[in-house]
Amino acid sequence: MTTRRTFLAQAGLLGAGLAFGLSSKSVLAAGKINAKAGLQLYSLREELPKDVKGVIAKVAAAGYKQVETYGYSKKNGFWGLSAQEFKALLTKHGLTSPSGHYALETEADQDASIEAAKILGQEYLTMAYIDEKKRKTAADIKNIVAELNKLAGKAKKHGLKLAYHNHDFEFKTVDGVMLYEELLKGTNPSQVHFEMDIYWVVRSGQDPLAWIKKYPGRFTMVHVKDMDKANPELNTEVGKGSINFKAIFAQAKTAGIKYYIVEQENFSIDPYESITESAKYLRTVLFA
Repeated sequence: MTTRRTFLAQAGLLGAGLAFGLSSKSVLAAGKINAKAGLQLYSLREELPKDVKGVIAKVAAAGYKQVETYGYSKKNGFWGLSAQEFKALLTKHGLTSPSGHYALETEADQDASIEAAKILGQEYLTMAYIDEKKRKTAADIKNIVAELNKLAGKAKKHGLKLAYHNHDFEFKTVDGVMLYEELLKGTNPSQVHFEMDIYWVVRSGQDPLAWIKKYPGRFTMVHVKDMDKANPELNTEVGKGSINFKAIFAQAKTAGIKYYIVEQENFSIDPYESITESAKYLRTVLFA
């Protein structure tokens, strides 16, 4: 008979927990995750400009309760909708938005992004990328850390929190310095949060569990993005790839995870079928 202990061991949860110095009893008590499935709308970047209202309806129908935005501009809003109109659209379909990826380069960008985030009721203003020309030296990295702390203070004044989303370049060393390490070490833990893109951490040859153990409580959000087994440069539906999300989610409390956001950058099947499949796996397997 397959006991719960046997099942967890087979899923890799028991070993992951012991690697954190936890007792087997603690790992077995990890239990159900009380969370909602979220989707990063960048996954549907080809579809959104054509029919934003139709896409949002399909996202809700696919089983999502939250969305993470991207691509807002003062001129074009959210795919032609003002922030107020987009908020109404989300509300119509029972969706909320805890976070958005925003352009934060200039003061004007920051002010427009803060305004939009507040209208949508978002909690996090998330920095999604740092231009390569701004991260060429150790001095550049020091400046980035200072800039994030400054921006976090500005966000706080407006009732928002700053988060940082990683790709793979953060794990490469520049003058012997790793950007990701410096961001975690040098930013204010109470004001700068991290959205761990699990796929990019794994693709970089890093261990998500090791980062969680080293910096507990810093990873408020995760991008749940699976890695194709045949071609690691491609994504696949959550649960069909090579990433052991069960082991990572077992450490959700240690990590500080509040929001679980599916993202898929490329598809081998219909995008709507894909996001529906991922949402179902998240709800019925990873959250169960």
